Amino acid sequence: MAQIVAKEEIAPKFMKYLIRAPEVARKHRAGQFVMILLHDHGERIPLTIAGSDPEAGTITLVVQEVGKTTMEMALMDPGTEIEVAGPLGRPTHIENWGTAVCVGGGAGIAPLLPIARALKRAGNTVVAILGGRTKELVILRDEMSAFADEMIFTTDDGSFGRKGLVTHALTSLIEERGNPDIVFAIGPAIMMKFVALLTKPYGIPTIVSLNSIMIDGTGMCGCCRVSIGNETKFVCVDGPEFDGHQVDFDLLMKRQRTYLAQEEEARRRFLNDHQCHALESMEDQR
Repeated sequence: MAQIVAKEEIAPKFMKYLIRAPEVARKHRAGQFVMILLHDHGERIPLTIAGSDPEAGTITLVVQEVGKTTMEMALMDPGTEIEVAGPLGRPTHIENWGTAVCVGGGAGIAPLLPIARALKRAGNTVVAILGGRTKELVILRDEMSAFADEMIFTTDDGSFGRKGLVTHALTSLIEERGNPDIVFAIGPAIMMKFVALLTKPYGIPTIVSLNSIMIDGTGMCGCCRVSIGNETKFVCVDGPEFDGHQVDFDLLMKRQRTYLAQEEEARRRFLNDHQCHALESMEDQR
């Protein structure tokens, strides 16, 4: 069993967890993820690894509270044991391309950290373009600055960096300096879609990390299947990274919405149960 060593809220609805999982930490490479199970009655969910420390035997997970399981995880105290399987997926292919642009949106900034680190160690010039709806949602800025030669920020409301989307900043970068040698983009599917649409006419290699529905993480269930260049691939074993110019993003986003009603019902029940428990605790204290 793995164990939650520490946790910290780094932004509204964003938690950073330090997890003791020695075998995972020892084998982790940039781009990989883990499957977690909070307890015997929970669901398995995939979470990308934001960092690892083989000597300490720990991994770092940055998790946005969007569903029942991530909300429940946020209530767990350090010392709680959970099941962690991994590292899973194919590691990021790293080489010295020259100039590599890392584009991250929201929770997608977290898995970019080990990629940016690996790119820098390979000798690349790393430019990071990080975006969010507001300043506080542009997470892990200090951590990314340790690996990036240049940082560019965007916010939807203009509260930090330039007002607009990450694609606007990437467009300006290309127009002002020419094509970078490669782009890595991780974030909401719609963001990755438009990054890929932007870079395709320029012929800029673009790697994206897909976040499809996943159950077992070993290629057995088939839930994470996606269409890459009109071929069916499994995100868990063939990815999670793919050529962004080959991804059928519309199909990916359609499949991501498959269980929206069930997910919303699970969130509602969890919130109701949690509120009831909180009220009972207040009554007991009286």
